[in-house]
Amino acid sequence: MTPAGPHDWDAALDHAFASGQEAALAEAYRRLSPLVFTLALRSLGERAAADDVTQEVFIRAWKSRNSYRPEAARLPAWLVGITRNAISDALSARMRRQELEHAAGQFVGDERVAGPPAADVEAVADRITLEEELDRLGDPQKAIMKLAFYEDLTHDQISSRLQLPLGTVKSHIRRSLSRMRTRLEVGHEAS
Repeated sequence: MTPAGPHDWDAALDHAFASGQEAALAEAYRRLSPLVFTLALRSLGERAAADDVTQEVFIRAWKSRNSYRPEAARLPAWLVGITRNAISDALSARMRRQELEHAAGQFVGDERVAGPPAADVEAVADRITLEEELDRLGDPQKAIMKLAFYEDLTHDQISSRLQLPLGTVKSHIRRSLSRMRTRLEVGHEAS
């Protein structure tokens, strides 16, 4: 028996999902994860990456279920939108990784040349670590921190750019820095 797909969707499942019923999440995953996986696999070309995106889509959907409005869209359509965003994020992360690997490869290049200055190697390592930590933050924290780190914007400028209250921006920066510091300290102690 083939699992039912989005074409024979029961609207009651939309409302059950929106109200936080875990059985609705399980049923949505059972019925829609093949579609999400296929979209991700076609875009990313790697099964492991498609598996990661599939998991990420359902995690994002469940965490943001309070913003889902069944009267505006059926759950399959809403999940496809989240899938597109997750695929875009995965492609962006892949591109950043490739750029960082390329930059790191520049240092290894010609064996006849003495190694790069230690400060340059440290800068690349710090950049990679920072990128990984920023990717672990959710939105809007990730967007706020990238504006602060990479565009060197002030709290006021970030508040204006993202149309968020100044206090919210300051709180997100403070909490994000604290989380990142804790994770980096734990990671440093473990290595």
